[in-house]
Amino acid sequence: MSRFDTISIFILFPVVAVVAGGILAALYPPGPRLRSVVQHVAAGVVFAAVAGELLPEMMDIHEPLFVVLGFAAGVTLMMVVRSRTEPGAAAAETEATRGSGLLVVIGIDVAVDGLLVGIGFAAGAQTGVLITVALTLEALFLGLAAASALARAGATRGRVMAVTAGLAALLALAAVVGTVLLGGLSGVALAAVLAFGAAALLYLVTEELLVEAHEVQETPALAATFFAGFLALLVIEMLV
Repeated sequence: MSRFDTISIFILFPVVAVVAGGILAALYPPGPRLRSVVQHVAAGVVFAAVAGELLPEMMDIHEPLFVVLGFAAGVTLMMVVRSRTEPGAAAAETEATRGSGLLVVIGIDVAVDGLLVGIGFAAGAQTGVLITVALTLEALFLGLAAASALARAGATRGRVMAVTAGLAALLALAAVVGTVLLGGLSGVALAAVLAFGAAALLYLVTEELLVEAHEVQETPALAATFFAGFLALLVIEMLV
């Protein structure tokens, strides 16, 4: 079986997870508290992906300058995205504008995930499988979070499902691009790409998912769902 055949099979897991999360949220739109739970869990899963997959790789490469450059580029991109998607100073923030900003950031996160899958399989089958399994759980909750944001902004079920399908297609395309263009990266180039991805994922956690999640009254049980998501992904990584 060729590398592309292997990727085609395993990439279906996170792709289906994104679609499943979107369909579930479209058919049964979550209320504020359930939406906060989804966002807390998604934030924990994404944070665990950064801590368990990206940071160890970057530390092993030992290229601090290029890590700084890649991380700075990732932060800059996310700040530009935020400036383009948030309402102007004179405009009142609406659910639609806030939802669009979250969707753009989730889209970038999904693209980064796809690139990581491609890079992982290029590095070796075992690494690729581990990353794919880890990101499948993340993809499920990101699909739920994206669909919830759309539903909250008043989107129809058809639009919610269409956008979710688009995110799934983006994930698959990014995996192919990661295999073809980035699969052979090593050294400073790989360090910069991993740092860029880490910055984008951390921005999603701290500036989007948790900000939205904290709009409802925080309780110890609600806060614990963040750590449950984090722990779940760590356990999956240890078992695979």
